[in-house]
Amino acid sequence: MSNHRKGRRNLEVESINLGFQIAPMVDVIFVIMLYFMVMAAAVKVEHELKTNLPGVSTSSDRIEDDPDEVIIEIDEDGIVLMNDEEFDTPQDKSLPTLTNSIARLKEDADSRGSKVLVTIQTAEQAKYERIIDVMNALAAAKIANVTFTVGTEEF
Repeated sequence: MSNHRKGRRNLEVESINLGFQIAPMVDVIFVIMLYFMVMAAAVKVEHELKTNLPGVSTSSDRIEDDPDEVIIEIDEDGIVLMNDEEFDTPQDKSLPTLTNSIARLKEDADSRGSKVLVTIQTAEQAKYERIIDVMNALAAAKIANVTFTVGTEEF
């Protein structure tokens, strides 16, 4: 019976030792502190909050307007129309009137901070040489945003 009491006594002693252990908790706390110290350096602080308030805008914070859209039509006879207005003759390869009009439009758009978008609409049987003439006029006016369409119903 004394052995039985000794076994019971050993169990009581072991159960007392199996209670809450503080030493591992201190290690866990130090690991958590180390994590937060390392992550604190990675936090980005915003120095400026960009907002647009209603009211009068100045030229520096002006939002860009919608781009100016121009439609240049080339028909089978070589006639060039810009926004339904005829320019130059079909025999004139340099298209000086068209070039000057587009250059003025580009300058006006640049002064307003806008872009010029040009759409070239050609008839299905339009000559490639005339299309190149119009593209040369656009290049002389320093127009870079150009799109093409072929075979519109207007011709």
